Amino acid sequence: MIIATCTISMRASWVHSLKEKRMIVKSLCSKVRNKFNVSIAEIDMQDIHQSIVIGIAAIAGDSAHADSIIDNVINFIESVTDAEIISVERELI
Repeated sequence: MIIATCTISMRASWVHSLKEKRMIVKSLCSKVRNKFNVSIAEIDMQDIHQSIVIGIAAIAGDSAHADSIIDNVINFIESVTDAEIISVERELI
């Protein structure tokens, strides 16, 4: 059993309130969770309205499959949001 984790830091410069940010994050997390069946949540900078930090975790039978899941999630996030991805940190356990 392999556990893949990923932290994605994004910047949404058009967001002007925490309410607007939370709507974007909630929608994004819901879409990813429904499409890929992974655990996803906002894990840091909840009170900074233009910064989004999302954590993702997935379990797979081997490291290639776990890596593939994370790749697909990152590509999906890039395609459905206008936020700029600043950094991606990945780890396989």
